[in-house]
Parts: sequence; structure tokens; C-alpha cells
Amino acid sequence: MGSLHISTLTLSHFRSHKGARLDVDARPVAIYGPNGAGKTNIIEAVSLFSPGRGLRRAAAQDMARRPEALGWKVTGILHSLHQLHEVELWSEEGAARQTRIDGKPAAQTALGRIARVLWLVPSMDRLWIEGTEGRRRFLDRMTLSFRPDHADISLTYEKAMRERNRLLKDQVRDAHWYVALERQLAETGAAIHANRLYALDQLREAQAEAETAFPAADLDLISTEADMPDTPADLAEALAESRFRDLAAGRTLIGPHRADLYGVYAAKGVPARDCSTGEQKALLVSLILANARALARDFGAPPLLLLDEVAAHLDAGRRAALYDEICALGAQAWMTGTGPELFSDLGDRAQYIEVTETDGISRIDERPTP
Repeated sequence: MGSLHISTLTLSHFRSHKGARLDVDARPVAIYGPNGAGKTNIIEAVSLFSPGRGLRRAAAQDMARRPEALGWKVTGILHSLHQLHEVELWSEEGAARQTRIDGKPAAQTALGRIARVLWLVPSMDRLWIEGTEGRRRFLDRMTLSFRPDHADISLTYEKAMRERNRLLKDQVRDAHWYVALERQLAETGAAIHANRLYALDQLREAQAEAETAFPAADLDLISTEADMPDTPADLAEALAESRFRDLAAGRTLIGPHRADLYGVYAAKGVPARDCSTGEQKALLVSLILANARALARDFGAPPLLLLDEVAAHLDAGRRAALYDEICALGAQAWMTGTGPELFSDLGDRAQYIEVTETDGISRIDERPTP
């Protein structure tokens, strides 16, 4: 099994960090300090080592340190499958984020070929009880971890759908305007659906193979309208047939953008949305761990794990079990919490970073094992 970890991370004018450098090894990284000190900002920087907008889904201009807002830069030395990569990420004066890998300009999607990054943040705690958009995004992040081209396919689909929706809102009824767009929607939509199903199969297999302290979730992909056609031809036909109804609604009512992730606490047969807060959190942790185990097999190395305030809603027993599973997996997990006592079960299996804040500037200090 190969390794995937960051050994050096530098932040310049990123969020609350005017300038900082962390030198770490492949063990889990326990980051602690008071609320508002800048702990999450560190793991947000690590989340940018994967395609997309990071764990906060923030625009590049919002990541710049205030009030100067001059731009920001994040660099890191990434060890990936016995290879070393220098990754540079930056934005100047609010411009779009730029990426350079080993000194060469690269698209964000290129990051998916050298790294896999998974995260669990407090905003996900309400995943099962809020809207379908959040669950689709959660599923697509997992899917992207297995299929790096999923992001490009999704962007192409969304662009074609916006153009089709514009025609629908303008009440354009001439079929000739729709044919090419619907062909593109059908091809990319079927690929999105197939990628998601593949990811769910990988998660089911990883959950079935593991003995874990966290409850397994039965997962299914459902549609809010009708069954999702499996092939491009069937989806193209469904889009054409739905055109009259879509004209009345002013938007496209069939396709992968209407899908929802449905979860059930397997051992109890209870829908995830009806579980307790603690059970919902445990189900999310279980899925992240299953995703990580499946990726270790699929990619050849466990992914980087970003666990923000991971101790919330986990009792001491499950917290210790989580740390044991992370270490058994061999993942470099970046975890945050308010105090070192939350990570005491890790002992010297982890490295410790204290983050403090003075006058709006975050400070990072390496600490010995508590």
C-alpha cells in the first residue's frame, strides 16, 4: 500500500494566517485551540489540494486575509504513491484560483490524479434532514474521489442545462433548438448517473468488508421525479418527452440534478433522517471511513482526511474507535478540536499543533504529545 500525505504546508495571507509553515509527517495531525483561532482555515487550505472550491465552497476572493485582501497563496509538498509533488495554489486580488504542479500550470482537475481528499465538517451534520442539494453534493464529492473526471462531466452537464433552461423560460418551442443540447445532457447525465452508482457500489462493498464501531448505512439513489434513465439514448428520449412539461415549469425536470441520496441505519432499519443526532453523525463518520477504505484499494493509498470538530456528537468510546480506525488505515487525518484532551487516545500516534489568535493574526505552534 502506498502513502499519501503532505510533509510541508505553507500559508501566505490565507484567511487569518498572515504567514505560517507546518512541517509534519504521515501521522494524523491533531490541531487544537480556541474557537475562532484559525484551525478550520488550515484544513480548508488542505482541502484545496483536490478539485473544486474546498470544504467551505468559498470563492477565491473570500479566502484572502482581511483587510488587506492582496491575494493569497498555499503551497505544499505532497507525497503521493512514492512520488513527490510540489503543489502551488494562489489567487491575486480576487482573481480565480490558480494551480501549479511541479512548476507547471495545471487545471484543478489535475489535482485529482495525484491526490484524494475527503472531509467531514459540522455543516454536514444536518445532511440527512435538510435539502436534496446538500446530499447530492456529498455524494458527488465521494464520486469525485473515485472518478476524477466527474467534475468536468458535471460542469458540462450544468452548462448545457442552463442553456436549455434559458430556452424553456423564453418559451422557445422549436424542437431544433433543443436537440443538440439534449444530446449533450443525455451523454453527460448518463455518465454522472453511472459514476454515482459506481461510487455507491464501492461504499457498500467497503462497509460490508469492515468490522467497525460505526453503524453501516444502506444507501440508495432515488429521483424526485421519475426513475433516472440509464443510457444516453433513454435519457435523450425522456428529455424530449418531458419538453412540454418542462416548458410549463420553466426548467428541466428530469436528469441527475433531480437525484437524491437516501440512507438507512442498516442495523435498525430506520431512515437516517429519523435517527438521533448522534446516530446521524456516526453514520456520516461510517461513510467517510468506508469511502477512505475503498479509495485505499482503488487509488493505492488512503486519502487525506479532514475532520473538523470531529469530536462533536461522538462519545468517548466512538471517538477512540475513530482514532484506531484512522491509524489502522494509515491515513494522514487533519483533525481539529478545542483542546488537546480530545485527542488523548491518539497518544504518540499523532502530531499536535496548537493554534492561537492575537489581534486577528493566527499563530501555529508544534506541541509535544499531551
